[in-house]
Amino acid sequence: AAIAALSAALVITDPQKRRRSAQMEETGGSELEAVKKYFDTAGFERWNKIYGETDEVNKVQMDIRNGHAQTVDKVLRWVDEEGGVEGTTICDAGCGTGSLSIPLALRGATVSASDISSSMAGEAQRRYEATIAAGAKAPQVRVAPKFETMDLESCSGRYNTVCCLDVMIHYPQDKVDGMVQHLASLADERLIISFAPNTLALTILKRIGELFPGPSKASATRAYLHKEDDVEAALARAGFKVTKREMTSTQFYFSRLLEAKRV
Repeated sequence: AAIAALSAALVITDPQKRRRSAQMEETGGSELEAVKKYFDTAGFERWNKIYGETDEVNKVQMDIRNGHAQTVDKVLRWVDEEGGVEGTTICDAGCGTGSLSIPLALRGATVSASDISSSMAGEAQRRYEATIAAGAKAPQVRVAPKFETMDLESCSGRYNTVCCLDVMIHYPQDKVDGMVQHLASLADERLIISFAPNTLALTILKRIGELFPGPSKASATRAYLHKEDDVEAALARAGFKVTKREMTSTQFYFSRLLEAKRV
């Protein structure tokens, strides 16, 4: 009973909810503008450091870097096992600093990458150019990936595969439902997405990390957790069936990865 009471208290006490509300007040109540502002300011500095190669990161940031890299590696393993991506078209929605877009382009895919943050998209472009300057080449006549500043709702076109990794943490469930529908409308064959799963254990762990001081405070962000059943139901409504799933769990990084194909 004591554990149940503590769990309920931690779930109800939501510092991040207050943080998100404060950020939205700064943008006139717009969730979209709050996310954009975050990733063009403090968020860019934080996540560029996490996704980069600098040693100037704390234990939590390094753990998140390793966890995200594991998720990217799983996606690359999936596409390699299914025959590769050479000659295919891929949309990487919410590309961040290009951790997935760049290796997909080097595998021969024509990649259209976008991020709500101009700082993130610009850094992805810079990293791709640095990779090419260092001698990396795609296996076919190379079509350079296109990096654009764009929110998810503005992505357009048709692609063999649409990817959206570790982006849903910035959107509530009602927004995620529409996001899945929109991204699915762009994918001819396959949709690959990841999200932080909403389980009681992770919710409690998240609250504890927010309530007590420590290095995790420096990496705390406006994170939403999502129930896997809800995400899978949204995929089904869009005409997609989950064909692969994996979970990446480190000390501070938790991400459910799904591959869904059009039925």
